[in-house]
Amino acid sequence: MNTEDGTVRIERHGPVAEIVIDRPAKHNALTPAMYRGIGAACDEANQNDDIHVVVFSGAGERAFCAGSDISALEGYEDFWAWRNRYDYIPPIRALRKPAIAAVKGWALGGGLEIALACDIRVVARNSVFSAPEVTLGWNGAGGAAQHLTRMCGYGQAMKILLTGDRFDAEEAHRIGMVEWLVEVGEERNKALEVAAQIAGNSNIATQAVKAAVRSALEGGVDAGLRMENELMSLCFAKRELAKKNQQENS
Repeated sequence: MNTEDGTVRIERHGPVAEIVIDRPAKHNALTPAMYRGIGAACDEANQNDDIHVVVFSGAGERAFCAGSDISALEGYEDFWAWRNRYDYIPPIRALRKPAIAAVKGWALGGGLEIALACDIRVVARNSVFSAPEVTLGWNGAGGAAQHLTRMCGYGQAMKILLTGDRFDAEEAHRIGMVEWLVEVGEERNKALEVAAQIAGNSNIATQAVKAAVRSALEGGVDAGLRMENELMSLCFAKRELAKKNQQENS
């Protein structure tokens, strides 16, 4: 695939997989082929037991991801074709492993949605966010309404989604959308550092934590407590099996 069309690639850092959105000449704006590239990279990360944590980053110096390439939208025959398109957000949401977004520069539209679909966001101070879809005559369909409401509250979500205004990294941090705010150029290093720390823990434990926290967003406390107990039991069973195998092989 040529540079103009863009690509999505995986770089390995031991147990950490970095998924790089690579179309810097177009601010890493996404084409339909790149949608599938994100999905394929997420599937690979899910299926590879040697990968414990995933980091998303954008190539170049100016952007994390400027969202979908608007010109590519003209390639859909009609609204039905758009409705049934391949969507890149569900594969990110389906990642069982913890996912971290390393954000710099523009994170607009779909770029914002990718960051929100991750579990943790490490953001450079030059980052700029927006959900501009309303200004174009539609709403975003990649989870911004779902994630922003849960992270930042109803009012902040409505402010961002109804105005389409851009807001900076400081504001994103203030409203609770960002976990780490770092100097420009340090976002990727910090994200990989955090990823390495998480990857140093038990793989099954970190996946269990992610599943437990996700369940807290989807049901009541009692159901969540039952889910946490089942997950902890699974972790204990895995640990006991590992000990048994070690004893048999020693």
